[in-house]
Amino acid sequence: MRLPNHRFLVALLAMLALTSLASTASAQDKLDRALREGQRSGQAQRVILKAKPGYDAWARKVLADRGKTIDAELPSIGGFAVEMSAGELEVLCNSTVFDGCSEDSIVRPSAAAAGKPATSAAQRRDSRKAKQSVAAPMYSAPSVNTLLGTLGVTPFEFGGYGVTVALIDSGIYPSPAFGDRIKAFYDFTGGGIRQRTAFDDYGHGTHVAGLIGGNQYLEDKEFQGVAPSVNFVGLKVLDKNGAGKTSDVIRAIEFAIANKHQFKIDIINLSLGHPIYEPAAQDPLVRAVEKASKAGIIVVVSAGNHGIDRDGDIGFAGITSPGNAPSALTVGASDHKATVTRDDDRVAVYSSNGPTWYDGLVKPDFVAPGHFLTSEAAPRSSLYKAYPQLRQKGRSGKEYMHLSGTSMATGVATGVVALMKQATLFKSMSLTPNLAKGVLQYTAIPLADDAGNDYTPLRQGGGGINARGAGALLQSLNTSVPTPNDRWSSVDPVTTIGTHAYAWAQNIVWGDNIVWGDNVYYAL
Repeated sequence: MRLPNHRFLVALLAMLALTSLASTASAQDKLDRALREGQRSGQAQRVILKAKPGYDAWARKVLADRGKTIDAELPSIGGFAVEMSAGELEVLCNSTVFDGCSEDSIVRPSAAAAGKPATSAAQRRDSRKAKQSVAAPMYSAPSVNTLLGTLGVTPFEFGGYGVTVALIDSGIYPSPAFGDRIKAFYDFTGGGIRQRTAFDDYGHGTHVAGLIGGNQYLEDKEFQGVAPSVNFVGLKVLDKNGAGKTSDVIRAIEFAIANKHQFKIDIINLSLGHPIYEPAAQDPLVRAVEKASKAGIIVVVSAGNHGIDRDGDIGFAGITSPGNAPSALTVGASDHKATVTRDDDRVAVYSSNGPTWYDGLVKPDFVAPGHFLTSEAAPRSSLYKAYPQLRQKGRSGKEYMHLSGTSMATGVATGVVALMKQATLFKSMSLTPNLAKGVLQYTAIPLADDAGNDYTPLRQGGGGINARGAGALLQSLNTSVPTPNDRWSSVDPVTTIGTHAYAWAQNIVWGDNIVWGDNVYYAL
């Protein structure tokens, strides 16, 4: 394994230094980094105040006495979304009623450039201007479904049947590819929670949903989603420009937890995020994700698209929130080059690398194909109208779109988790968030760069996601055996993709530790 380069060491030292400074600052105030920086402007800011446990009623009274309007209550974290002046920040956030304050940050989808993959230093520098834009494709869409092929998945119309994904995004366009599988749709933008007919005025959520479970026409099977029979609950938090509020995302997560049994929600897909401004334990969005995981919902999140710096070179510590949530399945993006083989797969240069800011956790957990993927388009949506060069007609005449980013990789990973969940339904066993993460990391196939050196765990986590291997490992699990160490039957740690056999990573990357070994254990 190649040692981390000097840029990583510099980033790590800077992160440790900032952690030390943050600890010192906490004695003076309880504001996150974004609020402290914004406070200098003297302008009002949107804030999430976090009440101390048992002080919710007192917090409401304090806010009411000051004439503050609560825009949203966030009971899962004891939070209140409020707009506050710079002076009010200083007084209220440091009061004994509140644990502290976080910016109600703008969240955005994790979509990136959709152009030619850059791997060399020169190519990375050439790509820097396109880093935050959507560029024209440089190779044509495949004539066969190489996405499913490289995952080791055999196209199966009933894949994901009986599993429900809560898609927290910009919405879902009710395309025939989703049939009657959109079980419910709620809009959290603009205040309140409104039940509506499914729609998507930005287009991002529809593309992600198509990767998770779009069921395409026979002529367009090359664009089939990973789990084409999965059900959806659409929770809209991003507006027509692809922007949303952290508080709305938290409300959507709380809704998914509260309605888990009514809608049979198994998985949450979060292909969005914002920069990390404070330790994970204090981050409101992370805390909401941890609540969902504790409720038994598997939360799959994007790592972010901050893998290169302003000079186009590889950068570290770019994971976004809530990708820093310990329980989340955090997904980076790989470029599978529209081929089934894994030999040419590379980590996408824009995919955010670990460690996480403040906490130093090893993230992402693994990578999945996310570069130049073709999926559902939402007609009349902002993305559809703004980027006609990214449209492609299928053989049926239907128009699709090419997009890239860890958003897309997250959708692919969610589809794989849906297949895993479906497999456990037949075995009457529970696929917990930890089990799902452990199986996917253990069976992952490590990726190497152009020089043949394995990427470090800070770039690829456990490696490239391996749906076929994950299914085989789950099938080998026998929960009726009383001894945890004996619950796994013998399974060959190798998966054949196309015509080549690939060895599994056989390690678990957890928190700030990397656990290597030949065995995996499961305790009920």
